[in-house]
Amino acid sequence: MLGTTTLVAIYFLIWWVTLFAVLPWGVRNQEESGTVTPGTDPGAPASHRVWSKLLWTTLIASAIFAILYVSYARGLLPIEWLARISTPPR
Repeated sequence: MLGTTTLVAIYFLIWWVTLFAVLPWGVRNQEESGTVTPGTDPGAPASHRVWSKLLWTTLIASAIFAILYVSYARGLLPIEWLARISTPPR
């Protein structure tokens, strides 16, 4: 079985990748929204909504982690197969 540190590291990696997938969701730039603040780039986001994106990231990453963990715990993802696909090609 995997140790706690390994599980936390795997969750963090999944969360981080998911964050970059969630960041562009619903972004409207200042030019599109019609509210360009003087001194800023018109392509800058009009509203960041960071806390909403962090919540969505956590929910999605938790679901992905749970699916992968259950698959691993039930033997659907054997460690030999994971080791084989993670080695560089010859």
